[in-house]
This record gives sequence, structure tokens and C-alpha cells, in this order.
Amino acid sequence: MINLATFDNTYARLPERFYAKLPPTAVSDPKLIKLNETLADELGLDVAQLMSQGGLEVLAGNDLAEGSEPLSMAYAGQQFGNWVPQLGDGRAVLLGEVISPKLGRRDIQLKGSGPTPFSRMGDGRAWLGPVMREYIVSEAMAALDIPTTRALAAVSTGEDIVREEILPGAILTRVAKSHLRVGTFQYFAARRDADGLKTLADYAIERLYPDCKNSDQPYKDLLQSVVSAQAYLVARWMGVGFIHGVMNTDNVSIAGETIDYGPCAFMDDFHPDRVFSSIDQTGRYAFSNQPRIAHWNLVQFAQAILSLLGETQEDAVAVAQSVIDSFSSLYHEAWLTVFRSKLGLKTAEESDEDLINGLLKAMTNEGADFTLTFRALSSDGEKKLATQFQNRTDIDPWLEVWKDRLAREDVEETKRIALMEANNPLFIPRTHLIEQSIKDGLAGDFSTMERLVAAFSKPFEKQPENADLANAPKPEEQVRYTFCGT
Repeated sequence: MINLATFDNTYARLPERFYAKLPPTAVSDPKLIKLNETLADELGLDVAQLMSQGGLEVLAGNDLAEGSEPLSMAYAGQQFGNWVPQLGDGRAVLLGEVISPKLGRRDIQLKGSGPTPFSRMGDGRAWLGPVMREYIVSEAMAALDIPTTRALAAVSTGEDIVREEILPGAILTRVAKSHLRVGTFQYFAARRDADGLKTLADYAIERLYPDCKNSDQPYKDLLQSVVSAQAYLVARWMGVGFIHGVMNTDNVSIAGETIDYGPCAFMDDFHPDRVFSSIDQTGRYAFSNQPRIAHWNLVQFAQAILSLLGETQEDAVAVAQSVIDSFSSLYHEAWLTVFRSKLGLKTAEESDEDLINGLLKAMTNEGADFTLTFRALSSDGEKKLATQFQNRTDIDPWLEVWKDRLAREDVEETKRIALMEANNPLFIPRTHLIEQSIKDGLAGDFSTMERLVAAFSKPFEKQPENADLANAPKPEEQVRYTFCGT
């Protein structure tokens, strides 16, 4: 047992019905694929120890770090709208919590670490592809300054995983502000466990939203904090063309972080109704539906904590409704702020929403690439923009309106360009690039993954050596479906 950090495991001190205590299941031949040394340093972890054989054994689940108290969390959830009364960490073990001088308290969790009491007949393992995808995409999201869980390490297990075919196993070490989900609250509410629900809510306030403690209505303020965090988060997703793909209530972090990168994707050619997930047959989690689904998920959260919001049912419903009703305006304002910055606008005019939607409509009609269109507007000029709009019927009139709007800003062009370049990435984790890195990884070559992680860590900067990674996929490279890793 080695000492990687000082653990302070507050969740492990909650009542036993909140989790199942168990160690990870050992693997036969672990090898380190990648360690996030920058994040390790920010967490105050000993990088040299993590790189050692002892550190590898911890990251693989073969040994425990000193102070670790491994457990799997209990929660429920609605999956594609269907109620499942017990889910829980079926293939994950929370090793414990560390307090970082830079980041504050953070969970450290192994994902793919073996079966738990919540596995529901599953093997509790992960195969290499989803582990690589979550590492690449979550770190790209962090570089885009979008709230997200982080990837500390990826490890191969040396063991085969049975899915549609035999695949190599792997484990991801995930870091989060908290792994509390909407489904965690639903778990206790469904069991009519009033004491457990209050304990959980008090814990969430203490850990994530301590300002609520001094309020006359702390649970109302908790709900408002979660609503505000989700409104901001989803607006940021929309600003980069990100589709989560599986916005079930058990995949909604009340900390406001993006969590569980399953069948996610960044759009190439823009369409508001784009769906990637192979299991989303009805388009429930399509790009344009994400704000509506976020609102729906928050309604489920409010219902779960309803008993804490008022002395009577009528009072509680009134409180919940007033907070939930704020989502639309909070999201709308966050969305406008995101897209105004993408268009180089610092001031606000009532016509801005029409301006934004006019561009998105033109992009839809032409199948223009989301990322390349906004980047071309930033600084690359109309010559590159023309590659996205061969038919100028929609874009030329829009450009005239946009230029008139910019003229009313009275901002120097260099400052306008700087604002836009800081809000319009050049490099995003395009699905065809991720798929190629996984293909190479299955052959034992992780150099593509290394290159992608490095490039996506500087998404707004011009990188001549990585210029090919900014390109949209060729027709034969396009990926239209993504798959869950379970």
C-alpha cells in the first residue's frame, strides 16, 4: 500500500445504505496507457509514485492507496424516460476524496473496475474504446473551459472483455467535484426514505453549494443552484456543437459537470436535430432537444426533493415550480451570451437572437461544418467561409446584417477577432479522429491518442503541425453513429 495523497472520505462516512463498500477487482496484467501528469499535480498527487509499479497497481485496482475507502454509490434513474428504481455504480468504485490546494475537494473513481452489487448481471468491466474516448473527450472539454469530469489515467488490464466481440479491457481513473446525480436523490425519494433524502441534501449543500447553508430556504437554494448550473452547462454544450447522447437522470451531475461520456459526439455538418447515439431511436437526446431534456431532468430533481421544499404539499409545489420556471430564462441568457461571444459581440441588442438563428439556419440548409464556420468568421476570412457555403443564397444576406451589427459595436477589429478566436475553437475531438485513435489503440499503438490529447489541450490556438486535425471528415471518414460502452 502506497501513499499517493491525503484522503478525506466524507461520502464513506454517510449511512451504509448510501453505498456498498468493496474493493476493485484485481486484473492480471495492467499497463499504463496514459497518465494526466498536469491534473495529478493540480490534485496534489505524487506523480512519481503514480508512475511507479505501486501507482499502476492502484490505478488498475490491484491495490489500494493509503487512506482509500473504496465504495460503489447507490442511485436510481430514468433511462430514456423509463424509471429504473435501482442502478448504482455497476462498474465503478469510488476510491475516495482528496483535497487539492488548486481544485478543492475531488472524487477519485475507477471506472471499469469490476462487478459490484449494482452490476445487474453485468461484468463490471470496460473495454479499451470507451476508456480512450472518455479520456480524450473529457480532457478536450476541460480545455474548452466547459464544466466536466476529468481523466487522471487510462490503464489496460491485460484481460479480454466480451461484448459483440472479444475486446481488450481497460480502466479509467475519473476525477469529479462529486458523483452525486439527480438519480441519487431519486433513489431515496422512491424509497420514501425521508431521513436519507435530508441527509443527502445536507451533504450536497455542505460539499457543493455551501452558500445555501445560511439561507432561510436552503433546499430551495440548492434546487436553484442546480438549475442554474445545468442551464449554464447545456448552453456551453450548444456553443461547441456537443451532443451528450444519453441525458438520463443518472447521468446528470448536480455539481453541473458533464459526466458519463458514452455515445457522445461533436457535430461536423450542422443540423439541429442531429443524433449520434445508436440507441436513441426517437431522437430524445438530439442536439436541439438538450435544453428541453435538461429542463425535464430538473423537474425530476425537484420532485425528488419536494418533501424538503415546504411544510405542505401545496407550498412545496409552489416553491419547486417557481425555481424550475427560472430555467428557461437562465438558459436563454446563457445561450445568448455564448453565441454573442462567438459572433464577436460584447453588447446586447434585441435582434441578436434572430441574427444567431439566421446563421444556424443557413448552416443547416448548406450542411456547413459547425466548428469551421464559426472559426472562419473569427479570422480566417470569407475565402474559407466560402468552402462551407457554396450556395450563397442564405449566407450573403446574413453576412451583411452581421457586418452592420458589428459596426454598431464600435470595437477595434483586432479586439473583435481576439474575442471570437477565444470562443471559437479550431480543434475539437471529432468522432472520426477518436475512432482512428481507438483503432490504433487496439493494435497497441497509442501515439494517435497522445497526439489528439496534446492538440485538443490548446483548442483555440493555431497549430500548424496539427492542421490536419482541424479538418472536417472526408465523406468516407464520416461517423454517423456512436455506441455506449457498456
